Amino acid sequence: MNFARSVWKILVAIKDGLVLVLLLLFFWALYAALTLRPTPGMVREGALYIALDGPVVEEKTRLDATALLLSRDAPRHEVQTRDLARGIESAADDARIKAVVLDLQDFAGGSQVAMERIGAAMDKVRAAKKPVLVRSMLYTDDAVLLAAHSTEAWVDPVGGVAVTGPGGTQLYYKALLDKLQVKAHVFKVGTYKSAVEPFLRTEASPEAKENLTGLLGALWANWQADVKKARPRVDLYGVTRDPAAWLAASGGDAAQAAVKAGLVDRVGDKVAFGKRVAEIVGADPTGSEGAFRATKLGAYLADRPEPSSGKAIAVVTVAGDIVDGDAGPGVAGGDRIADLIDQAAASDKYAALVVRVDSPGGSVPASERIRAAIARMKARKVPVVVSMGSLAASGGYWVSTPADRIFAEPSTITGSIGVFAVIPSFEDALAKLGVTTDGVRTTALSGQPDVIGGLNPQISAVTQAEVEAIYARFLGLVGKSRGKSAQDVDSIAQGRVWDGGTARQIGLVDQFGGVEEALAYAAKKAGATTWHPVWLGGSDDPFQSVLEQMTGTNADQSESHVGARDIAGLVARQQLRLADRLVADLERLTGGAGAQAYCLECAGFAPVRANAAQQRSGLLALLVRLVG
Repeated sequence: MNFARSVWKILVAIKDGLVLVLLLLFFWALYAALTLRPTPGMVREGALYIALDGPVVEEKTRLDATALLLSRDAPRHEVQTRDLARGIESAADDARIKAVVLDLQDFAGGSQVAMERIGAAMDKVRAAKKPVLVRSMLYTDDAVLLAAHSTEAWVDPVGGVAVTGPGGTQLYYKALLDKLQVKAHVFKVGTYKSAVEPFLRTEASPEAKENLTGLLGALWANWQADVKKARPRVDLYGVTRDPAAWLAASGGDAAQAAVKAGLVDRVGDKVAFGKRVAEIVGADPTGSEGAFRATKLGAYLADRPEPSSGKAIAVVTVAGDIVDGDAGPGVAGGDRIADLIDQAAASDKYAALVVRVDSPGGSVPASERIRAAIARMKARKVPVVVSMGSLAASGGYWVSTPADRIFAEPSTITGSIGVFAVIPSFEDALAKLGVTTDGVRTTALSGQPDVIGGLNPQISAVTQAEVEAIYARFLGLVGKSRGKSAQDVDSIAQGRVWDGGTARQIGLVDQFGGVEEALAYAAKKAGATTWHPVWLGGSDDPFQSVLEQMTGTNADQSESHVGARDIAGLVARQQLRLADRLVADLERLTGGAGAQAYCLECAGFAPVRANAAQQRSGLLALLVRLVG
């Protein structure tokens, strides 16, 4: 009997081993299949079809396998601005592409700078006498900006347009902290450094409102000018000043109201839109009703690779919050980016360096780590040029200071030269629960900062002195970079945020232009007549490709996410954004991040990247941390 049991166990073990081998072979085959990239030869004559079913970002977020397993929701499909613009522009001179089609039904938005860049790419296609067609259910500000540059913009019969303009609600926590008896010890320099105001006030300070009024006014003026230039006949007055009356004038029909205002051209559902495209590029006989011949963006980009001749210009991207460590892409990990730059410098194969900055800042040590690496490359006599995207504020400006020249767009948000630190303490909240503290200390700083028993005057003075010293260093770095005295920089610093146009007038920016202009300038300074960009850290990762395929976030899949398709959906999405902001603010208070060069008011201008539900799931833990 024992012998039979032993044989049975051996047979079961062999069976389990064979099953494991077969599973490994299956997943190996699946891995090989999923990692196949779109290859040249897959481009069909017809339309270039782009379904923007997520946000347009400067740099795609790296997918984390563990986080995906723990999350119930798939991540957003992100599209890089440069890929989108390159694909659209390439279509202008490609005889196979008869039209460009953008499906914005589930579009999650992007920065104003990114929308302006894509709009310019659409203009190049139209200049080549090729139509650009756009459709959506609900056009919000970002989608309206794209639709303005189209040949034909279609809206669904049950859809419409909602133009809200920049600005909105900020959250303030002083009353909550008072109720919880949590003390927020704030150390800052900068009259306009409003990043800490949510922890100190119940409303915005007059200085913060003054600064934001000027900034938002400039961005709003730029948005309106872009739309009106692309569509001179558009009527924005009623849409923005009295939307209720504007809608009532069309009997409540939001789609017809959008047509009358010149914001869109035609009303029709997805099938009608598809038939219209098929009239131009040809119908797809293998598809359903309304299908047309088309090539998707991923396959098209594979067929139209970037040039690789001439001298190499290194491009490093600083996108998202600047944090300590190796985080990213999609988040600017200081160690990761500094290592990329140092490796590029050591290779001696790059004629110049372009730093693409799209960040509201963050950790001072991480910002300094990146800045120092850029300075080391510059010390090798390599030209360094900074290209500012939608955001280059606080730490984003800190890393820009070594540049020989700084490019920005009129709608770029920059400046916010200031420093702060926030340390919470819970002595009052714990005392109410009957918890007290005591101990033996050998120096004035023993056990400090004590978030349980409270901060003593010595640690408070030391922390404030540190913040002031960092601010003085910030002024010195900017002064050296811009040829100004520390006093001159201080007069335009103090945490104040500027639009790109004003920043150029006051000397924080040298020249208007995007990353293409920055690359051309860097190549010229390096003496390169022919050149090509090399995006550091941007090489394809096969494992990332597998995750993108499995989660439906690759460039050739569409409609993997549902966005706001009506006004009620837009309201719900805004509520979720506020919830995400609450999580981020509380994390900033309790996360022990140290000294920060961060622009809180800038963060709202960036598209939502992370899985929102996953972020909000940490809210309870943060509230527990707040009350000790």
